[in-house]
Amino acid sequence: MESSALSGGDSPDIDDEWDAGQMGCGELVMLLAGRMKALKAGQVLKLVALDTGALEDIPAWCRMTGHTLVSSGHPHYFIQRRQDKNGR
Repeated sequence: MESSALSGGDSPDIDDEWDAGQMGCGELVMLLAGRMKALKAGQVLKLVALDTGALEDIPAWCRMTGHTLVSSGHPHYFIQRRQDKNGR
């Protein structure tokens, strides 16, 4: 499984953080794509997404884009930026 529930303060090191609040899937993934693009390969974004659809949307988006969902426990999602095609 690509994600795990966080417990007792266990969380990966993060390079950026974004509180998307109640933002719905369409707008959320469009803005998330831009935020991930701004990170360097291997860096981690902590996303806070309160919308209940994020439970399914964020893991699916990560699978489709090649980013790694390091861990999650709704509403917190830790996403690692993928390597670019040229290795960066």
